[in-house]
Amino acid sequence: MKIIKRSSTDIEKEEAHGGSGSRKVYASPEHLKSLSFEAMTHGYLPAGKSFDWHDHKGIEEIMVVLKGNGKVLDDEGEYDYVPGDVFVFPANINHKIENNSDQEHEMIFVRIKV
Repeated sequence: MKIIKRSSTDIEKEEAHGGSGSRKVYASPEHLKSLSFEAMTHGYLPAGKSFDWHDHKGIEEIMVVLKGNGKVLDDEGEYDYVPGDVFVFPANINHKIENNSDQEHEMIFVRIKV
């Protein structure tokens, strides 16, 4: 296996969460030999939109907020986010990410199979 170099400007955006937002898939299982790695993505959440209620069956997720102030919700409560915040979502936890502002938000997501 050799080093793989990709330019984020060459990676196309694709719909995410039913079209409420979009993402660029920076790395997927085809890029690594790890059996636990699911994906690393750059998420884009437009103004006034949300990544609606969802969970990741058997997958832990880490979210790093790059741009925007919003809210993460789960069955336990609400958590405000600002750039630089890091969230760790356990597998199978129902959650929602809301952008109630007038600007697009950006996050990096890393997903790992458990």
